[in-house]
Amino acid sequence: MTTSVPHLTELPLERPKGCPFDPPAELGTLRDEHPLVRLTFPDGHEGWLATGHTIARAVLADPRFSARQELMHSPLPGAAAMMEMPPAAPGMFIKMDDPEHGHYRKLLTGKFTVRRMRLLSERVEQVTTEYLDAMERQGTTADLVPAFAQPIPALMICELLGVPYEDHEFFRRNVMPLNLPDASAEEQGAAIDALGQYLYKLIVAKRAEPTDDILGELTTTELTDEELTSIAFLLLGAGLDTTANMLALGTFALLQHPDQLAALREDPELIDGAIEELLRYLTITHTGARTALEDVEIGGQLVKAGEAVALSAQAANRDPLKFPEPDRLDIRRNAAGHASFGHGVHQCLGQQLARVQMKVAFTGLLARFPKLRLAVPADEIPMRTDSDIYGVYALPVAWS
Repeated sequence: MTTSVPHLTELPLERPKGCPFDPPAELGTLRDEHPLVRLTFPDGHEGWLATGHTIARAVLADPRFSARQELMHSPLPGAAAMMEMPPAAPGMFIKMDDPEHGHYRKLLTGKFTVRRMRLLSERVEQVTTEYLDAMERQGTTADLVPAFAQPIPALMICELLGVPYEDHEFFRRNVMPLNLPDASAEEQGAAIDALGQYLYKLIVAKRAEPTDDILGELTTTELTDEELTSIAFLLLGAGLDTTANMLALGTFALLQHPDQLAALREDPELIDGAIEELLRYLTITHTGARTALEDVEIGGQLVKAGEAVALSAQAANRDPLKFPEPDRLDIRRNAAGHASFGHGVHQCLGQQLARVQMKVAFTGLLARFPKLRLAVPADEIPMRTDSDIYGVYALPVAWS
């Protein structure tokens, strides 16, 4: 039965001062009182905001809610300037529904199995050791972002896909505008064009001479060059930025919670649970959205066909109905069911790769530098608040 709910005119984005790991306080208040509320999107669309864990996962799992690009409305600032979107380009499967989405995902699922990702552990360990050695050689201080957090996932995703690592900076530079809400349409268009042209040429070269990597293997399938370019674009964009920010922000969070850091040092077997808890607690991706294909009653509200529902993973992951004492970092918590990798058929394809990299990198970093600490006061750490992906722009650390 539909009941009266608040109506927001914008998505709450401002985090509490002095609490760099907590989501906007207003999201928590909304979730606890009204887990599904009306929201006016920046482009004027009248839709909804889901903050409750149960409702968010229900929307993500329900095929009556669409991920199709041409139906989307973004809740983030700057979306008002966006023109009406066309259907997703061939291969851009995360912005499609089944059966198109399932067709592409089936071709890729075998490339990202748990077993294959675990087999990569040895290579991740080698790479991690190389960067830890370099940090140690340079002295007793470093900015963890460029020295460790960024290069490890960049090297691994480049190796996995078959992209020359020397080009990773080109990708990072052109991926950034895609994650900045206030980037202009011209900036985003230029970045997309630059990435697309590079990847298209790379795929043409791999089709002529297939290589032993994911893109090389995919050139032997029925996928066209255009489809492969879109798929490469998606995988690189996802693999370059998200894991890097989890490594840096996760280290910051552990250093700010010395009891949890001490527990992890005392019992390294807690690392798998610690990673899930950090994913839940930090929730570096702000929000996603789905659009109703038909009238759907959910959370006591009637979402009408054509209405978009913004999904706040930050609020869902702090829902006390799912996670008791949700604002406390507890590496012994069972954080299974968090929404950081999404849910349903669109759940993140590369989540196992991210877990492997975080496990090896956090374990190696904490073992190598038992006295690791921040080199500046916590309130001087520059937080990445102007991007779709939350994190830090720098993390100065020191060790004895």
